[in-house]
Amino acid sequence: MLRGRSYLLLLPLCLGLLAVIGWPLVQTIWISLTNAQLGDASGTFLGLGNFAHALRSRGFRHALSVTITFSLSTVIIEMLLGLLVGLLLDLPLKGRGILRALLLIPWALPTVINAMAWRVIYNPDFGALNALLSQLHVIHAYRSWLGEPGLALTAIAAADIWKTFPFVALITLAGLQNVPRELKEAAIIDGAGAWARFRSVILPAIMVPLTIAAVLRVIDTIKVFDIIWIMTRGGPANATRSLSIMVYQQAFSYGNAGYGAAIALLSVAISVVLIGAYLRVARLQPSIA
Repeated sequence: MLRGRSYLLLLPLCLGLLAVIGWPLVQTIWISLTNAQLGDASGTFLGLGNFAHALRSRGFRHALSVTITFSLSTVIIEMLLGLLVGLLLDLPLKGRGILRALLLIPWALPTVINAMAWRVIYNPDFGALNALLSQLHVIHAYRSWLGEPGLALTAIAAADIWKTFPFVALITLAGLQNVPRELKEAAIIDGAGAWARFRSVILPAIMVPLTIAAVLRVIDTIKVFDIIWIMTRGGPANATRSLSIMVYQQAFSYGNAGYGAAIALLSVAISVVLIGAYLRVARLQPSIA
């Protein structure tokens, strides 16, 4: 009786999720199987034609390459940098509270503001980065960081890393609070060095929150849109056109709603594959569940 009443209490939530997530997902799947145009969802049924066309398309393969490169590079650096900063801020340093508060600033900034600020920093005429590197004699002429195909994606990745590594650092800090002091002290008494303590005591204790952080970041980077759109709009020469940018262009710029929906679903599948591969490597599926 009690279990049945519990399910009854969950029914409004389930209905809400079904309306907000389930129905739009079903519609997206259906549209992806047709040649529907923007504003006219009644297209001709194509089956898997849109998916086959995308997989054969050089533009899709390029967007996929850009997305995976951006995702892997930013997530790996963010995880390493966030882990390092989290470990440092867990030490009994002077002004540790102030440093932790300052760490929130990049993460708290809206992505739009962050992207616009970095556009100014990268400006080829008066940007702070060019001025700094020129004064340090690293470069001899100002460069267009967002205007060169070989540099644009790296520049955007740096902006994304600056904004998001505090998220990983804060999760690391939260995980470190749950590491029993007795384990650390026992490791010290046993003569374990700093690396041995980190590898045998600290890392296993914070691996689950780190895995959750990595999964969330992979999802965010696979569907990245706003920071790229604001900084380069997918240029120059499509060098920074991610899958999400391609979905937007196909669905809203060119009106190919069916093809755009198919690319969107393929990006979801890619996220699932990457997350599954990471979880398999980390061997933490039971812990996450």
